[in-house]
Amino acid sequence: MIARQAYEKVQELAQQFKSVAILGPRQSGKTTLARAVFPEKPYISLENPDSRRFALEDPKGFLGQFPDGAILDEIQRAPEILSYLQQILDEDSRRGKFVLTGSNNFLLVQSLTQSLAGRVAYMDLLPLSLAELKPLENALTNVDTCIFQGGYPALWAEGIAAANWFPAYLRTYVERDVRIIRNLENLAAFEKTIALCAGRVGQLLNRQNIALEAGVSDKTVEAWLGILQASYIVFLLPPWFQNFNKRIVKSPKLYFYDTGLACYLLGIRRPEDLRLHPFRGALFENLMVLEMLKARYNRGERSNLFHWRDSTGNEVDVLVDKGTVQHAVEMKSSQTISDPFFKGLRYWEKLSQQQGGTVIYGGDEPQIRSRGIQVLSWREAGNVGLV
Repeated sequence: MIARQAYEKVQELAQQFKSVAILGPRQSGKTTLARAVFPEKPYISLENPDSRRFALEDPKGFLGQFPDGAILDEIQRAPEILSYLQQILDEDSRRGKFVLTGSNNFLLVQSLTQSLAGRVAYMDLLPLSLAELKPLENALTNVDTCIFQGGYPALWAEGIAAANWFPAYLRTYVERDVRIIRNLENLAAFEKTIALCAGRVGQLLNRQNIALEAGVSDKTVEAWLGILQASYIVFLLPPWFQNFNKRIVKSPKLYFYDTGLACYLLGIRRPEDLRLHPFRGALFENLMVLEMLKARYNRGERSNLFHWRDSTGNEVDVLVDKGTVQHAVEMKSSQTISDPFFKGLRYWEKLSQQQGGTVIYGGDEPQIRSRGIQVLSWREAGNVGLV
């Protein structure tokens, strides 16, 4: 098993709450982590038709099998049992009794909020971070390989080729997970929308443009984007709204929770194809933003990441909101440091009167520049701006 940074946080939450919910994409390692942290607990997968039928037909009898608690995997497949679980937790003072996992954020969080408010702690587990891959031999040798392969454990721990894994993953996602949320009538248009999103990685979200190309309505695209976010395919980086007496762009930026999936959807079939690919810079930015997000989630924190852009095109890739100050971060895929790397940071410094910032680039050597600006290798992205 590849060691997960969230391990200790899950242990901590289980000592403070009666139940813990580990949420994240399919195949991100939720079950493996839960069984590693709680090896003594019985494990039940609600993907199993017999277990799910028992849970739905006789929830009291199903839960009564586990007087000392259990790991209930893919709980969104039987959310009805959460109301019965509430009573069990209320009658027992023990902490960490039940561990729940789920890959559908929308359905699961909605059910948990209604039934287990105050009784459950949440942990978002995304695919492997660069820090988690670091112990693996040669894993971080080449940034293009990391972008291409993404972070799903099966590709690193089991050696499954990306060209074989992602088609199966996407088919499972569309045919099973999406149908749980909504019975889509136009699967072809939905799949095209996912591909169109991949072609807009790191760009401002324009729902009307996607709808036009997909051949569906704006409202349909809005609903489908909600599905993609709820099932951990894409996420939106919100804009920073501080005005500074300028017109600010208020659209979010679109990213994928895994760059390997984005590469597959873009038709990239080898890491070498990225060298001159027009989307290399955007995919590099996606990977770096994702690393910063994973570092926060693995510590049990919420995202404090934003982007900033004004109407004249001045922008900062990421602003880390620290309350009284915002740490500005720029991402550049080039391996050679050049003066244009610092343009956004200098503009932000002049505008906000906040010195410092970080440039994350595709090279290896860190540097400290004047006025508190640091230059870091892509391998260290997860450490940027942590409080």
